[in-house]
Amino acid sequence: MPTIDLNSPTGPIRVSSDGDAVVGITWIEPGASLEPAIPDAVSRETAAQLSAYFDGRLTVFDLPIRYRGGSAFERAIWDAMRAIPWGETKTYGDLATLTDGVARAVGGACGRNPIPIVVPCHRVVGSDGRLVGFSGGAGVATKQWLLDFERGQARLF
Repeated sequence: MPTIDLNSPTGPIRVSSDGDAVVGITWIEPGASLEPAIPDAVSRETAAQLSAYFDGRLTVFDLPIRYRGGSAFERAIWDAMRAIPWGETKTYGDLATLTDGVARAVGGACGRNPIPIVVPCHRVVGSDGRLVGFSGGAGVATKQWLLDFERGQARLF
């Protein structure tokens, strides 16, 4: 599978593609044994757009994505997250209403999002605005950093 790694303010990230679309973005654990990256055009473009995002030059990703796995409900949630604009948030309940689901199931779908940042699960918060989870990087600290960054208030952990 084509991959490329990049450093980000939230830690090292690996982008995976299937040759035609982005299929995964994951944070690389510090000290993890890494396989050599084998980039292709899709993974290189994704890395370039992520770099532009972290530089504050890109607010909307224009990438082909493909969800590998996931239920129809999860894919609907992932698509709904893509519609949340840069710097804004929606609650789990908001997404549940859009998809005829329940907030807890939305939370599960967010946690299984295979393409974070591009599919911005960090923009989904609890009903009272609390950050109740994030499965990438340093967890909630990474989610907080991404939201602060998009609001122009970024700080290091």
